[in-house]
Amino acid sequence: MTRMPFARLLSLAARQLSRDARSGELRVLFFALLVAVAASSAIGYFSARLNDAMVLRASEFLAADLRLSGSSPASQEQVDAGTRLGLTHARMVEFSSVVAADDGIQLASIKAVDGAYPLRGELKSAAAPYQAEEVGQGPAPGEVWAEARLMVALGLSVGDDAEIGAKRLRLARVLTYDPDTAGDFYSLTPRVLMNLDDLAATEVVQPGSRVRYRELWRGENEALATYRQTVEPSLQPNQRLDDARDGNRQVGGALGRAERYLNLASLAAVLLAGVAVALSASRFAARRFDASALLRCLGLSRREALSLFSLQLALLGLLACVLGALIGWFGQYVLFHLLRGLVPADLPPAGIGPALAGMATGLVALAGFALPPLAALGRVPPLRVLRRDLLPVPASSWLIYGAALLALGLIMWRLSLDLRLTLSLLGGGLLATVLLGGLLLVGLQSLRRLLQRSALPWRLGLGQLLRHPLAAAGQSLAFGLILLAMALIALLRGELLDTWQEQLPPDAPNHFALNVLPAEREAFAARLAELSPHPAPLYPVVPGRLVAINDEAVGQIVSKDSRGERAVQRDLSLTWSQELPADNNIVEGTWWSDRQADALPGVSVEVELAQSLKLKLGDRLRFNIAGIEHEAQVTSLREVQWDNFQPNFFMIFEPNTLQDLPVTYLTSFYLPPGHDADLVSLSRTFPSVTLLQVDAVLAQLRSILAQVTLAIEYVLLFVLAAGMTVLLAGLQSTLDERIRQGALLRALGAQRSLLTRARLAEFGLLGAAAGLLAAVGCELVSFLLYRYAFDITWQPHPWLLILPLIGALLVGSAGVLGTRRALNASPLSVLREG
Repeated sequence: MTRMPFARLLSLAARQLSRDARSGELRVLFFALLVAVAASSAIGYFSARLNDAMVLRASEFLAADLRLSGSSPASQEQVDAGTRLGLTHARMVEFSSVVAADDGIQLASIKAVDGAYPLRGELKSAAAPYQAEEVGQGPAPGEVWAEARLMVALGLSVGDDAEIGAKRLRLARVLTYDPDTAGDFYSLTPRVLMNLDDLAATEVVQPGSRVRYRELWRGENEALATYRQTVEPSLQPNQRLDDARDGNRQVGGALGRAERYLNLASLAAVLLAGVAVALSASRFAARRFDASALLRCLGLSRREALSLFSLQLALLGLLACVLGALIGWFGQYVLFHLLRGLVPADLPPAGIGPALAGMATGLVALAGFALPPLAALGRVPPLRVLRRDLLPVPASSWLIYGAALLALGLIMWRLSLDLRLTLSLLGGGLLATVLLGGLLLVGLQSLRRLLQRSALPWRLGLGQLLRHPLAAAGQSLAFGLILLAMALIALLRGELLDTWQEQLPPDAPNHFALNVLPAEREAFAARLAELSPHPAPLYPVVPGRLVAINDEAVGQIVSKDSRGERAVQRDLSLTWSQELPADNNIVEGTWWSDRQADALPGVSVEVELAQSLKLKLGDRLRFNIAGIEHEAQVTSLREVQWDNFQPNFFMIFEPNTLQDLPVTYLTSFYLPPGHDADLVSLSRTFPSVTLLQVDAVLAQLRSILAQVTLAIEYVLLFVLAAGMTVLLAGLQSTLDERIRQGALLRALGAQRSLLTRARLAEFGLLGAAAGLLAAVGCELVSFLLYRYAFDITWQPHPWLLILPLIGALLVGSAGVLGTRRALNASPLSVLREG
């Protein structure tokens, strides 16, 4: 037997695909792949462009080739080591402080830089807000540059005076870009740039203030490597050396977490699309059993028949993948627009890589979910031409599930998903699917008793659901979970911060005061007593770093990405107190008691941090404070209520242990509305004090939260579209049966309007069940979150009752459109075929 050439086989497959293009199962399969590739490509482009931007501007994130940073100034020996090697040097001091104008104050992130800054990248400014930016050196002594948003907040114009601490400076230009600020991803407060020569006159930076000192270096790689080797042995625990890779780690870590969550959404879309592909491919194969048998009779071998139909799906898949990649390329711009202001504006193009990766994802999903049902076409016996009841031998179940699992594994590998997190979510989703699906099945079965007393359209619609209960429950469950996710995100975005604020006492502190100097403590406390009815106590604060537990380096004890690791990678605010602070409860051990003269000082540790650090009572902790090591012994563990706007601490020392160190004081207070003038006066009377307005920070957090959740909802639209393909694929799988049923009913005298009402009843009920499931699930999840995660009072959400209506409209519309062929088919032709 002569084998058909591949070119001719391909041509025949293309012609048959063109002829069958209007068939429902091919359109659903095409749409499912389109959604999967579009979601994967859009998220791939988003992640790749952000990564490329960080790699491209790696040195700009430091404004140098190498950066020595710490909470205390670098030693003269560390600076001299760099100058001896011929490295170019710049100096910078970063801190937060209040900028005061005649009409108000605004907390700002301030950089004091010398004339050599920046060593890498360009500093850009404008002569007036929103005018053309220019490249140049930083502000001269006596001048300050500020972002436009700070000028708007304080009503300032270029040429006006602004106060930082005790120093009045002229606002000379508008700061538009400083290279070592990674977009506005982390900066909640406006940025201000001043000359380092003016820093002392502000009187803001005092011993014990929370300040970051940075020494910037630029030079040849060999000299930089020598400097690193020279300085690393002398680094204090509160100092670190960063190059382009290290300085990028925090941004990269945050981006990596965001990328994982987006990729999980992409995986959900691909999985739903895969289910739709499997259902569509099953109908595609079933409808071509006769064609396969005829081709076998005309001389095609089993392999050639299978290849012919596989080529049809491959051509369809390639077309869907190309269009999906194009949609994903446009979709990334929408995602960047939704996150504008939170990501850098000047992102490099990502090339064709994410598009190819998205196309590969679609083709893998097509192969894994479509090939098992397609394999049946190669096993159709030629005798089926004469005997329509002959069916191909079904494929073994291990082949079907093995191909799907292999495709899923390849997709997870391509998305670089965390295996534990992904398997946990998949396992949890499977458990929820089994439980909720079982409830839906029970609910559908309970409807059977209502059929006898229902109108005819309802009997026809409910009868169709009861004929395929598993498919109905699966479709309703898929839509219910999607609606639940979208409703929960909308609920948390809209009311979480508001609900939390409403449950705070009316006079809850709305301002924090930091960096209160010891010499001003009594005067500041007296002034606060005049302004605020219930100010919190002034707590002494000393920055220090935990370096060892029981003489073992703390870095060898904590687990990666844990709360303990985050706590030991920075200076903690250490304090001491005779009294147990309000809203702190001892859960283990005792508060201070008489101790022996030679005993170690006691320290009380917050209980969750203690669990992360594996601490227990009696453990010895070693801290590095201002370059001097201090030891203490754990005497108690405390529960802390972090959301009460009171000063709270991880570590509280026994009194009379740290008072010989340079300290500042911290407190919070409530200032009634309409007292802005008193706040301005307080800032000017105590220029070294940093006043943090909680309301302004919460407003900025709410704005960022709204942007991020809007982007998440946008990504969930891809998941919703994939869920729609599952519904359409399920409808297509029963379409032939619906067509025969409709033809029979119309032959018996049923009107089209009756069949339309029956379809609306069927799919409306299916969608309403999905919406009800989403509403109940959203209330349950929000109750658990409010009660156990956020510890705030839960209240019902009546607006969730619109979810059944939304589900009924969405699913009802899709169902009627998807089954319109069953209404349009000619009864006579259908009955003749039967």
